[in-house]
Amino acid sequence: MKFSKIAITGFVMLMGVNVFAQKKAEKFEKLEIEMFPKAKEGYKQVYIQLPIAKNEENLKVEFYVGAEKAVDCNNYNMIGEIKTQDLQGWGYNYYEVDSKGETMGTMKGCLDQKTTNKFISMQPQLVRYNSRLPLVFYIPKDLEVRYKIFRADAKMKKAVQK
Repeated sequence: MKFSKIAITGFVMLMGVNVFAQKKAEKFEKLEIEMFPKAKEGYKQVYIQLPIAKNEENLKVEFYVGAEKAVDCNNYNMIGEIKTQDLQGWGYNYYEVDSKGETMGTMKGCLDQKTTNKFISMQPQLVRYNSRLPLVFYIPKDLEVRYKIFRADAKMKKAVQK
């Protein structure tokens, strides 16, 4: 009798955890990218599908196009350009990246000559959050796209006058 109560209690707790985990799972709109052009030679098509979120007007997406590189103590940026293109007839945007993967950096004297792997990117771009549309990129095959999601405070704050 005592064993069955423990087993039932354990089962109920397990079901509760499972339901909670399902509620926490991110929900996505059905993704459609067939209308976007195919990647040209030497490029690949990558995309970001954002989960459905409450108050999407308070969210922004910052994306970075770059690559992992072994670098010294200097600060580096990738050379290139990100162009916003219009998907004719659809009213959607996509991004074309023009870069050879070259980097430029500061010229500090690094005493230890040690290198570390870091993600080196072009100037990041901040765009509107919209879970109904994917962010589609055409990038050189040796680059990648990473992103961050920013959330604004729900309450507006006032500046202090001196």
